[in-house]
Amino acid sequence: MARKYFGTDGIRGLANGDKLTPELAMKVGMAAGTKFVRGDHRNRVVIGKDTRRSGYMLESALAAGFTAVGMDVYFLGPMPTPAVAMLTRSLRADLGVMISASHNPYDDNGIKFFRPDGYKLSDELEAEIERLMETDTSKLLAHGMNIGRAYRDEEARTRYVEYAKRTLPRNIDLTGLRIVLDCANGAAYKVAPMALWELGAEVIAIGDEPDGYNINYKVGSTAPEAVAAKVKEVRADIGIALDGDADRVIIVDEKGEVVDGDQFMAVIAQSWLEREMLQGGGIVATIMSNLGLERYLGGLGLTLERTQVGDRYVLEAMRTKGYNVGGEQSGHIILSDFTTTGDGLVAALQLLSVLQQQNRPVSEICTRFDKVPQLLRSVRFKAGKPLEDKHVVKAIADAEAQLGSGGRLVVRPSGTEPVIRVMGEADDADLVASVVGQVEAAIRAIS
Repeated sequence: MARKYFGTDGIRGLANGDKLTPELAMKVGMAAGTKFVRGDHRNRVVIGKDTRRSGYMLESALAAGFTAVGMDVYFLGPMPTPAVAMLTRSLRADLGVMISASHNPYDDNGIKFFRPDGYKLSDELEAEIERLMETDTSKLLAHGMNIGRAYRDEEARTRYVEYAKRTLPRNIDLTGLRIVLDCANGAAYKVAPMALWELGAEVIAIGDEPDGYNINYKVGSTAPEAVAAKVKEVRADIGIALDGDADRVIIVDEKGEVVDGDQFMAVIAQSWLEREMLQGGGIVATIMSNLGLERYLGGLGLTLERTQVGDRYVLEAMRTKGYNVGGEQSGHIILSDFTTTGDGLVAALQLLSVLQQQNRPVSEICTRFDKVPQLLRSVRFKAGKPLEDKHVVKAIADAEAQLGSGGRLVVRPSGTEPVIRVMGEADDADLVASVVGQVEAAIRAIS
């Protein structure tokens, strides 16, 4: 059946909008719970969330659905997405749930699931859950002593902090580092400062006062200007900006300059290569990663495996082909030796370990290659399928012909909002601007 509720990263939409309502949350809880209930033990599900006001509503509705079909619910409270994945495994839960819309504005929200091994659900499992949601859910109900119970896990935060700290090499601590940490007023506002402080760093936290509405608002990895300004103000060694659910990270150097995910992956790839930790002979990134990264890795004798956009596709390629480092330019960094999904805090700790070992400024450590000129435009549309319009198709073909073999053009729809992403890159910056502008204009003309 066609996917009605699930998108590229779980279910996402406007809270109490057309799709994401308490009724839907309860139904998906019942359906997902039914798929993961096994009769040989008390089945359990862990539920984490970010700091959006609507998280309370969806958390309660999901719990009603899960307990109704016989699952015990463990509330984790505000917790990063990767922490939920880790705790699903360590608490031997049958299912994990994260309530978050990641980097989206506060009035959006989302629901994503993790299997008992901490990995996200397959498309096939999501389709089966959707099918159950469309059936008579009264037939899924548990009765009597089989109805589930709900608990609040007060130790979850400490469990995750200790886990994150253990990912550092034993001889590394962060004593002497002054770090500006931007928590995006999101899920990591308590655990990330705690972890860095316990490792010895001087932590100046911003974006750590959530009120239910200010998540991602002018802070976090999607607004690095805030952390950059603070780094310069307090003369910090480094700035670390997480997003709302802390599965992505952007770094700012001591000069206030932003370091994106491509440079980040280059640092980790070379460090792990030198430590004989790197597997697969390279790393995995998406079609959006800069050509400069590919050239740099080639100089190290490493390959760059490209996938479509989305951390789930990066992870799928890593698991299939034996890589242990992957990520996205936007800051999703997956280190599969430690995590089953992107983890902004754990990735930042790996970079901080390189910083401590080499005793050089971030600006030197995180400038591994010169970027090939790249331009990304996001074009919002109201309805329809712009990429099927003949004028847009022609504009894309013309742009690709102008770029030739020395450049790249990527045009794709967003998986979470009505936006077309247009990205071009080549050594000639003027040419890139021209071809991206042509495609953007063609899309706007019909939107």
